[in-house]
Amino acid sequence: MKRLLLASATLLAFSSLGLQAEERTLTISVYAFAQDDYKKLVYDPFEAKCDCKLVVETGNSVERLAKMQENKANPVVDLAAVSMADALQASRAGLIDKIDTSKLSNFNKLYDVAKDPNGDGMSVGYTFYATSIAYRSDKMKIDSWADLLKPEYVGHVAWPNITTNQGPPALYMLGFALGRNTPDLSAPIAAIGEHKGDIVTFYEKSSQLVQLMQQEEIWAAPIGRFSWTGFTKLDVPVAWATPKEGQTGGMNVLVITKGSKNQDLALQFMDFWLSTEVQTALAAKFVDSPANKEVKLPGEVAKNLTYGEDTAKSLKLIPSAVALDQRNGWVKEWNDKVGQ
Repeated sequence: MKRLLLASATLLAFSSLGLQAEERTLTISVYAFAQDDYKKLVYDPFEAKCDCKLVVETGNSVERLAKMQENKANPVVDLAAVSMADALQASRAGLIDKIDTSKLSNFNKLYDVAKDPNGDGMSVGYTFYATSIAYRSDKMKIDSWADLLKPEYVGHVAWPNITTNQGPPALYMLGFALGRNTPDLSAPIAAIGEHKGDIVTFYEKSSQLVQLMQQEEIWAAPIGRFSWTGFTKLDVPVAWATPKEGQTGGMNVLVITKGSKNQDLALQFMDFWLSTEVQTALAAKFVDSPANKEVKLPGEVAKNLTYGEDTAKSLKLIPSAVALDQRNGWVKEWNDKVGQ
């Protein structure tokens, strides 16, 4: 009997060890933004669905890409959320794999612009945002990006610094307005340089702008749509411009680490994140504008996000190759002409 009990205990111990060994763990690398909402709406529900453990690492893009590079031979991250340009940089460095979209049941629900943002099959967009101009509609009229440099307006404008996410896109659209849109952005940078003494501030954080507009220190600023909600709460009339040159913006994408041992689980998580239910929940909380075209939002929510097929099609995004290849030149030109 003792031998039987001992054998049973041994089998139970080995069985428990086996179960532990079989527990699946997925490590993801994401932006630090809105992590409480992501945990509630994405991470916890996926863990319950997949019966696995999700390890979440956060940080800025530079830090997270550097970590992927350091661990290239033995990856510690399975999936990452990055910008379009960062995805191309990771692809060029051999850090990510092509995505088998046949394993994504929600792939065909995405707007076309999100299906293969860099045209190399290495990323899938999960959210995008428009960049345009927030402006005091009682003080000015904006029909063109170039209107910001009109003598009667330029002394009431805040412009994003070149090192911010909104800096290059705003210059990109100003180049269209000036009729001199080249990859080096030399013409729009020169135009800003000519007015550097008039522009109120070259902002680093969009959170600065709401107070400046409330205090009437500024009337207008190029911003990303994700910053718009704060302006809607002001007790002064603020409008979102639809310039004749169009809107620009940005897109965040999901990539899978080359050499990851959990690629199938990473694809399951990616598919879950792209689902109509999850994308709707994130949009309702104003966390992400949906890349899934099946998401239906009430008007009060939709107007504060980058939403709808027409909007998605209209965005003039800076090609990732241009952003990567020209970035250092932009900063040098800006420092020479604007001095920030």
